[in-house]
Amino acid sequence: MKQTILSRSSSSTEPVGAGESLKRRVSTGSRMTVSRVIGALFLCGFLLYGVGSVLVTSVTGAPDFLSTISANKTILVLGAFLILLNTAVDVGKAVLFFPILEKHGKRTALGYLATMIVEVVFLSLGALALLTIVPLGQHAAEGWAKGLGSLLVQSNTMAYQIGEAVLGFGALFLCALLLRTRLIPGWLAISGLIGYACLMMGSIAEIFGIHISLYLTIPGFFFELALPFWLFFKGFQPEAYGQDSRDRKEEHP
Repeated sequence: MKQTILSRSSSSTEPVGAGESLKRRVSTGSRMTVSRVIGALFLCGFLLYGVGSVLVTSVTGAPDFLSTISANKTILVLGAFLILLNTAVDVGKAVLFFPILEKHGKRTALGYLATMIVEVVFLSLGALALLTIVPLGQHAAEGWAKGLGSLLVQSNTMAYQIGEAVLGFGALFLCALLLRTRLIPGWLAISGLIGYACLMMGSIAEIFGIHISLYLTIPGFFFELALPFWLFFKGFQPEAYGQDSRDRKEEHP
């Protein structure tokens, strides 16, 4: 009789254990999927704006670039379009990040989302200024067109620097939260703190005419390249979804 009861109880616990194991696998799969999507958006945004900026600079970097606008119009428009496309990528990244960050700090989550929105607004304004250059090509020989063209290029540069300064400020709180919660390794979060602090200082310096941002953006580039690869292969730590706390509760009711 005792053997029958034991056999029934052991058989009844097997489906429960299997169900819990399945839940853990599904939760882990969901965590890795979100991590990889966010990582892909980080990398995609980096490449989109980088390529777009290179294309734009290849046209507007010449001394008398208005005279070549007709021949290089496609390159300029494509570069500006890639910069605008980066807007959707950055907003999507912040939106996906929000529920993860909110579990550990709602103010930080809202602050990071707000700074990303402000950043993409300035980057979009800069891209629109670049697109305004295209019709000026018909008046390349006129002095007012050259002056306006130079002003539009400078407006894009200034919009970029303001946007990056705002991003650097907001991302400092993001990296501080990532460091405190250990959602990513400490060394990676610290590199983000250093990188975004340098980015913010370099952008502010550029706004005031001190051209040092080229060197100060390197630490930030490291973080924005290292983070995606970490998320691809490792993902956020399980604490991002409270998996460890749930497991401890199940093991020690």
